[in-house]
Amino acid sequence: MKKDELTAAYLTKAEVRFKALGFYKENGAYSDVVREAQELVELLLKAVLRTIGVEVPKIHDVGRVLEKHRRLLPPALNNSLDEIKRISKRLRKERELSFYGAEDFIPTEEYDSTDADMAIKDAEFVLCTVRSALTGR
Repeated sequence: MKKDELTAAYLTKAEVRFKALGFYKENGAYSDVVREAQELVELLLKAVLRTIGVEVPKIHDVGRVLEKHRRLLPPALNNSLDEIKRISKRLRKERELSFYGAEDFIPTEEYDSTDADMAIKDAEFVLCTVRSALTGR
């Protein structure tokens, strides 16, 4: 495993974004919580790919790529990969709707505190798992 400056920057950006989730939730911006949680998870998983020396694809859900290279993952990530993949896939599905919405889907009306709480819980799980695997803390 290698950890370079860009990988470290991804982890730092994810930690800052995690703090921002609380701000969005406190202000009732539940759709923004979901969108930012997705980006946070994406950054973390791309940091993992960089760390194990795998080309980072330009897609939003890299769960399948992680699965393909499962043997290269640290044990903590390997043991949690199924849950991490589930989280990444679910948040990826919400990515565009939570940000742009649609004619029949107004993000500020469709998302609620329950959605925000789930996104925060999932983002925290991925953050803690990846942070521990990459930094030991």
